[in-house]
Amino acid sequence: MDIQAVLSSEFQTAPAIIGKIVSLIDEGNTIPFIARYRKEMTGAMDDQKLREISERLDYLRGLDKRREQIAASIAEQGKMTAELEKKLSAAATLSELEDIYRPYKQKRRTRATVAREKGLEPLAELLFAQAADGPAPEEAAGAFIDPEKGVATAEDALQGASDIIAERISDDADIRKRLRELVWKKGSLV
Repeated sequence: MDIQAVLSSEFQTAPAIIGKIVSLIDEGNTIPFIARYRKEMTGAMDDQKLREISERLDYLRGLDKRREQIAASIAEQGKMTAELEKKLSAAATLSELEDIYRPYKQKRRTRATVAREKGLEPLAELLFAQAADGPAPEEAAGAFIDPEKGVATAEDALQGASDIIAERISDDADIRKRLRELVWKKGSLV
């Protein structure tokens, strides 16, 4: 990401001025010093706008650093694809990045993990598909009863499948993004 181009666009300021401001900040100059004694380099920008640029610069640099960490982690797992790389590059916020990374993040042992180990993933797939012509959930769950694996009843099988489905939905970046948009449209601050 070209951070200076993003700043220039967001603050509607010439790229040359943004470049000088970034250089002054990187040299360790304080915002009051830059506002007071480097007016010719900043286009006489006030300290409030300079502070906003500095904060946004820090955020964008942190975003880029996190993007690199996430990309490295996913690549290390051997799961990086061109589409995933494109999604990571297009993410404009830390929450979007984290949503994309969530399914690839190393997790602790969850109820869904336990349910997968008990062989309940096919049941979760069947329930998630919600086929109208499919068997009733209790009927389908009956085929997965296996006391040796810790699935004593159809209810146990359904609970395990529900745990798998809940984790899948929770880990889906697109669903999380759509839900966030719905919440913002209703005016709630989440």
